[in-house]
Amino acid sequence: MSLEFHQIDAFTQQPFAGNPAIVYRLDSWLPEARMQAIAAEHNLAETAFVLKEGAVWHIRWFTPTCEVPLCGHATLASAFALFELHGESSARLDFICQSGALSVSRDGDRLVLDFPSLPGQAITASEAIKAALNVPVVEVLDTGKELLVVVESEQQVRDCQPNFAAVAKLPWLGMIVTALGQQHDFVSRYFAPAIGIDEDPVTGSIHCSLIPYWAERLGKQEFTAFQCSARGGELFCRLEGERVKIAGHAVLVASGRLHL
Repeated sequence: MSLEFHQIDAFTQQPFAGNPAIVYRLDSWLPEARMQAIAAEHNLAETAFVLKEGAVWHIRWFTPTCEVPLCGHATLASAFALFELHGESSARLDFICQSGALSVSRDGDRLVLDFPSLPGQAITASEAIKAALNVPVVEVLDTGKELLVVVESEQQVRDCQPNFAAVAKLPWLGMIVTALGQQHDFVSRYFAPAIGIDEDPVTGSIHCSLIPYWAERLGKQEFTAFQCSARGGELFCRLEGERVKIAGHAVLVASGRLHL
């Protein structure tokens, strides 16, 4: 048995930037343990598996160590694969996942994710949070699954060197660090060692919380954002009520077959 896969860099127009994801289009679901083993073999932040039932696509995402409930860049990569490599002709793809209904639409040369808005609640910055981050903290929010930490400047976001062992012990999937941007409305980085990702290059799903936060703080609904990891990636964001729109580009970098 062999399966076709594609490796796609999301939230970039250049190969070897943005966030890479592996995409498999399946005819039937594989056992969960097999999908997890495949993700571990690829050893990227996310491997996506998509399967069509009727008019709706079902999508699941796996890190090298676990399945996650929501992933932006691998959804963008999956839509790119379906549109550009598998001949999907519709202007919009509808997905079902653990977090509910999602969609991806074409907007010129960009693809636009339609995700839920997940605003956070302000909490006190504990000593454990401060020790894990090693950067002075302005504000901390609990988004439910993620910890969102606001710092004073873009340079502090770029210079941040968290204690990964301490971050992994916190009771969240990962830690988002953000500040006002210099050339973009805001910047961020994302650390998730507890799920096998010390730092994710570009993370669409964290913008479900970043967008409502910065909308309230800046008093506007539309933004440009940059995730300033080593690879880096640009996102075009908009708040629409209880939904967020997250747009970006993608590029194919490799295709192949996995032999089972």
